[in-house]
Amino acid sequence: MSETTEPADAPGYLEDEARPIPTPAEVAPQLEALLLIAEEPVPATVLAEAVGAPVPLVDQVLASLADTYDSTGRGFALREVGGGWRYATRPEHHELLSRWVVEGQVNRLTQAGLETLSVIAYLQPVSRTRVSAVRGVNVETAVRTLLARGLVVEDGEDDRTGASLLRTTDYFLERLGLASLDDLPPIAPRLPDAAALEAELVASMEGVDGG
Repeated sequence: MSETTEPADAPGYLEDEARPIPTPAEVAPQLEALLLIAEEPVPATVLAEAVGAPVPLVDQVLASLADTYDSTGRGFALREVGGGWRYATRPEHHELLSRWVVEGQVNRLTQAGLETLSVIAYLQPVSRTRVSAVRGVNVETAVRTLLARGLVVEDGEDDRTGASLLRTTDYFLERLGLASLDDLPPIAPRLPDAAALEAELVASMEGVDGG
């Protein structure tokens, strides 16, 4: 008696792998976790590959999450923009958020903001991804604060990745009492391993780009 082989596209199995398709309940929290750390809109195809689920299932779960956030009146929303999905604050809260960022914290930056600003100042022009790599954490919130305060600006795109580049502004120099970026104190005496870190970062980025 010959053995029967279940077709690759049989219900309950991924097309190229003999393992069960994740359920929507399993995929939903995974997608939420991925999107929480995403700096830019993420296509459903990329999310599907990350969680090991078919694209139609991921599309279904994303739409369901978006509807849930809308129907429950959450302060954030899940939207499909720019060819991908990302979290966003709701328009009705923009005035509150602008006031909180620009006015409520005008006296001082957080430690995360200061560290992010320092990385941008010394490595500019630099992408968000590169700043995140140096700090080891997602810097989107810190960058938004710096942009809102006029300390940094998006200027140009990376030739290889197309990512927007960040630079400090004249207001940044004014606040620090500097005439130009040449007046920034040398970073090496304060961070002896900075050159090695930069070399390692450049090498790793080239490896990714070339892969």
